[in-house]
Amino acid sequence: MKIVIAIDSLKGSLSSMEAGHAIEQGIRNVLPETKVLVKPLADGGEGTTEALVEGLGGDMVQVQVHGPLETPVNAAYGVIRESNTAIMEMAAAAGIILVGKDKRPLDATTYGVGEMIRDAITRGCREFIIGIGGSATNDGGIGMLTALGYEFLDAEGKPAGIGAGALYKVAKICDDKVMPELKDCHFRIACDVTNPLCGENGSTYIYGPQKGVTVELRDELDHAMGAYAQVVKAYNGTDYAKTPGAGAAGGLGFAFLSFLSGELLPGIELVLNAVEMDKAMEGADLVFTGEGRLDYQTAMGKAPVGIAKMAKKHGAKVIALAGAVIEGAQECNEQGIDAYFPILRQVVTLDEAMDPATARKNMVETTEQVMRLVAAVK
Repeated sequence: MKIVIAIDSLKGSLSSMEAGHAIEQGIRNVLPETKVLVKPLADGGEGTTEALVEGLGGDMVQVQVHGPLETPVNAAYGVIRESNTAIMEMAAAAGIILVGKDKRPLDATTYGVGEMIRDAITRGCREFIIGIGGSATNDGGIGMLTALGYEFLDAEGKPAGIGAGALYKVAKICDDKVMPELKDCHFRIACDVTNPLCGENGSTYIYGPQKGVTVELRDELDHAMGAYAQVVKAYNGTDYAKTPGAGAAGGLGFAFLSFLSGELLPGIELVLNAVEMDKAMEGADLVFTGEGRLDYQTAMGKAPVGIAKMAKKHGAKVIALAGAVIEGAQECNEQGIDAYFPILRQVVTLDEAMDPATARKNMVETTEQVMRLVAAVK
C-alpha cells in the first residue's frame, strides 16, 4: 500500500510537515511497512513560505528592508539552494499588518519587496515563488521595481516617488540601472484574485478602503493608476491592465506581468506544482489531507480540496483530518474527500486543544484508529 500525506498547517498548533509526520506515525503504528510520502501543503497565503521551506529542505533568510512606510523591518524569506529558488510573501516587507492603524495609502510602498528580491538574486536565486496577499500598498508595484533598478520619472525627468502618490506623476520609465540578472529570473506569483488593475472591480475600488483609501481619494487614485498603465504600455508595449489578477496587492500583479514576465497562478496550483504533488500521487492507494478547521469554506476550493481532486485523478481514496469539524463540512464529501474526522479525543479548552504536544498526540491516535479500520477491510 502507498499512502501520500499532504495536510495544511493547524495554525497555532502544528506546521504542515509536523502534522504530516504525526499522521505518518499513526500509520506506521498499524502498518509499519507501508510506503508513506509526506508532502508540505499550503494555499499560497500566510504560512506558505514556512511550509515549502520545511518540506523542500530549504533555509530561512533574514534581511532588513524598508517597510511599507519606509521604516526598517526584518523580513524573512526561504531559499531552496538545490534549485536556486526563493520563496517569499510580499506581506513580510509590505503587509498591512506592518502599518497597524497608521494607514497612509499614498505613501505605502512595495520597495521592501524589491529589496527582498534583490537580496535573493545576490544569493544566486533565479526562480521565485511569491505570495502577494495581505498588502498595505496601492502603488502599482513601482516601489518594488524601483528597488530593482527601474526609474519612474516625472515630466521634468525627476524621480516621481515610490508610493501610490507618485503614480499620477509618472511620465517616463528608464531601465538603464535595472539588475542585469533579472532577465534570467522566473517569477511565479500566487494570486487567487481576479481583479483587473483599474475600474470598479480594480485594486483601488475593491481593496483600497481596507488600506485607508477614502471615497474622496478613490477616483483620483484609480485614474492615476490608469494613467500609469498607459505610460507602461508606451514604454514596453505590454497591456496587462485588464488581465485578471493585475489588481492584486494594489497593482503588484500588474508590475510582475508588465516588467518581470511573471506568471499569476492560483496559490494551491503553484504549491502543488512546486512540491511535484502529481508525481507523488502516482500509484497512491490512500491520501491523507486536512487543515485546522474543516467547514463549508474548505469545500470552496481550499488546499485540502485541491489535494482531493488530484488524488481522485489517480484513483486514490481521500481521508481528511482536522482540529475541528464545523457545520457545512459535509460539502467536502461532494468535492472528493471520502471521509473526514476531527482529531479531538475529549472535551478540552481551545488552548488545551491547540497545545502542539496535545495536537500531535491527537493526530497520531486518530490516524491509528483510521488505519486499524483500513487494515481490517483490506
